[in-house]
Amino acid sequence: MKDYEKLSREHFNGQAAVYDERNTVYYSREGKISCNDIASLLRSVFFEKLLDVGCGTGYLIDLLAREKQCGFYGLDLSEKMIEAAKNKKIPGAVFVVGTADHLPYGSESFDVVTCSQSFHHYPYQEKAMREAFRVLKRGGLYVLSDTGIGGVGAMIDNHILFKLTRSGDCRTQNRRSIAKMMKKTGFEVVDCRQVRGFIYTVVGKKP
Repeated sequence: MKDYEKLSREHFNGQAAVYDERNTVYYSREGKISCNDIASLLRSVFFEKLLDVGCGTGYLIDLLAREKQCGFYGLDLSEKMIEAAKNKKIPGAVFVVGTADHLPYGSESFDVVTCSQSFHHYPYQEKAMREAFRVLKRGGLYVLSDTGIGGVGAMIDNHILFKLTRSGDCRTQNRRSIAKMMKKTGFEVVDCRQVRGFIYTVVGKKP
């Protein structure tokens, strides 16, 4: 198997300095759509601690911190993305380098775990979802927004840039397959919808 994490880290390290400014399908446009949708969804949700997995430059946490005062945690495998997030000096936010399938947090630590436009990059998707389930408190929400099968950005990332095939380790999902995976992991699916084009958001609740 290719060292996909290494390739992904190098790729996003190279994008970090201009990621927020370049509002295109290849940079932050899809990410912003997903983050804005998640922020809107969480506006009416009470939570004290939130973890954003694959946080990139901290765009979602920055949005949320403008309206809520609580503990925000962001994790990304790109050192440069984490550096960009830290430079925003978001109140109450802690950013660390790490991977989605080995979260450096204790079980039942968070009220909400979010994941926007990064799940299709994960080489161990089911393991990453189990980790999200583990670190969530009972009753906590897992909010996953990504680009589904047919989405240009996901196709470029996984099948052209890194020359993966559909049988490769990183799978481009759709909202129905994500909902199915959530149920298999133990979540109760409470929302499953198309946001715009191929972009979807699925919300799971830990019983």
